[in-house]
Amino acid sequence: MNLEKTAIGIELGSTRIKAVMIDENHLPIASGSFEWENQLHDGIWTYPMDLVVKGVQTCFAELKADVKAKLGEDLTTTGAIGVSAMMHGYLPFDKDGNQLAEFRTWRNTMTGEAAEKLSKAFNFNIPQRWSIAHLYQAILNKESHVPEIAQLTTLAGYIHYRLTGEKLMGIGEASGMFPIDSDKLDYNQEMLDKFDAISGQSWKIRDILPKVVCAGECGGKLTEEGALFLDPTGEFKPGIPVAPCEGDAGTGMTATNSVRVNTGNVSAGTSDFAMLVADHALGVHREIDMVTTPAGAAVAMVHCNNCTSDINAWVNIFAEFAGLIGVDVDKGEIFTKLFNKALEGDKDCGGLLSYNYFSGEGVTDMDEGRPVFLRTPDAKFSLANFMRSHLLSALATLKIGLDILTGEEKVTVEKLYGHGGFFKTPGVGQRMLSAAIGAPVSVMDTAGEGGPYGMALLCAYMLNKNECESLADYLDNRVFHDAKTSNLMADEADIEGFNSFLANYKKAFDVEKKATELF
Repeated sequence: MNLEKTAIGIELGSTRIKAVMIDENHLPIASGSFEWENQLHDGIWTYPMDLVVKGVQTCFAELKADVKAKLGEDLTTTGAIGVSAMMHGYLPFDKDGNQLAEFRTWRNTMTGEAAEKLSKAFNFNIPQRWSIAHLYQAILNKESHVPEIAQLTTLAGYIHYRLTGEKLMGIGEASGMFPIDSDKLDYNQEMLDKFDAISGQSWKIRDILPKVVCAGECGGKLTEEGALFLDPTGEFKPGIPVAPCEGDAGTGMTATNSVRVNTGNVSAGTSDFAMLVADHALGVHREIDMVTTPAGAAVAMVHCNNCTSDINAWVNIFAEFAGLIGVDVDKGEIFTKLFNKALEGDKDCGGLLSYNYFSGEGVTDMDEGRPVFLRTPDAKFSLANFMRSHLLSALATLKIGLDILTGEEKVTVEKLYGHGGFFKTPGVGQRMLSAAIGAPVSVMDTAGEGGPYGMALLCAYMLNKNECESLADYLDNRVFHDAKTSNLMADEADIEGFNSFLANYKKAFDVEKKATELF
């Protein structure tokens, strides 16, 4: 195989770092991964930066081994490479490149004052997890490192800098740092000026933010230092074109062919979020983010901090019980059996309720979270209802946000594409999401590859696009024109059952609030 016709995407997700290599037909041919988890350290959700380095290098080493096993070749080069990561968060550096504060991830809900003040000043919703909210909160808190900031970036931006030495990022990732003007394909200058006016700092906000680059443009070349950062053995060679880094939202849109106006997708894993490419201007809602596609088109985003973490915790309990009784069972098989069991449950979960809040949740204005399971004494307490309650809980907050888009903003949802771990068991997560939105849900065969596959496609687009060929056209005509897709529409009973569950979920929500106060 000609490795120069391949492309590699690497994504640093919430629970896994994964690399995917695709061939010239845009098909995945090799992969590598590294499992990790965020840590709550002194009240801050974070990942240690030494673990970031270890994770990327371990993931890439696994990719090299997989290429050797499947293709019989040493991975020394590729046509293009690119990195994506969970969006938002806070990574400040001084002029000498020293990290000034612990990495603060998207999961933190510690910037409420800043988010509220910026949203009012900009007349634009600034969520708590956005980089600019973290920065302004640090200013309000008079944190000592703030005057020294020379570079503010995200996890993806940090890795891209390590690979290329370039302080830039894709426009979709940038849109989670600071509001974007989709007409000018750059940060909103009026809002930049407003921030400078209220920040009280000697530096200008534009000077510390990464340069904005759109999909299809080159994000630099892999340096010698960057090649050694990826592969300390020195076998992987420098000089390879690097695509602009992107966020997991942008790679999810790309992986599901959802970058054209009036398309949409849902990514569901540790967090879940729905992305709808808008065809008209929307009002300002605290529950709705306005970000962009990797090409710069405006996107309405409903982002929920909590999705599958509570499900994963319960699966671990079942796995522990299996070991206790001497049954050696693969955890993936437990997921599959429990997800399928949920299909046997009552449509409304039989009086069972659960709240999956491991952390705070912006959509429902919760600064902290407590996973809670509750039932009435006469509830139908079965394994099927238990699992179904957790699957519906994983989508409940997303549904609350989507109802604002479809109700108040009259956004039409004709069909959504799903990807991420929630959809790994065929037909189950897909049916639950369809019940939540009342519309069909499609899942592609490549949906399990997720964000790193989307990043690899952005690399291929940079390498192969014709002059004036849009990202949407490239995906439609060259990648997904004959893609295998599973389409599913929930029946009316499923839809009514979800709505009944959601009504109880809202009615008892004070239980979740009280839990954060008392425990």
